[in-house]
Amino acid sequence: MRGYREHVRRRPSLNLTYRIVLGVFGTVVLIAGILMIPYPGPGWLVVFAGLGILATEFHWAHRVNMFAKRHYQRWVRWLGRQHLATKLTIMAATGLVVVVTLWLLGMFGTVGGWLGLRWTWLASPLFGP
Repeated sequence: MRGYREHVRRRPSLNLTYRIVLGVFGTVVLIAGILMIPYPGPGWLVVFAGLGILATEFHWAHRVNMFAKRHYQRWVRWLGRQHLATKLTIMAATGLVVVVTLWLLGMFGTVGGWLGLRWTWLASPLFGP
């Protein structure tokens, strides 16, 4: 891989194209990860992957990646020391974010439509009935 990268680096137009494509791809992965954080699944893993992709070409992304990993680990350690009530409150808040987001995106109305339910409160206030 290093040989290929050095070959690309020696050609300025190809190097610029490579950096732009890698930057766009890494940014898309990073944004997808940020959007996935409150949901069950690999949100933080995708954030770190996006930053890792960007860090192969951009030094600032490496610094941000190290900063984010350090603070993520601090959060996990802090949460591990908390009382069960605190953990359950954080879990409930995360669940509320998921439910509200799904409602805003119209998923309840969609699933309700599949089941033949036409309740108005299932409809998204953003996208309407």
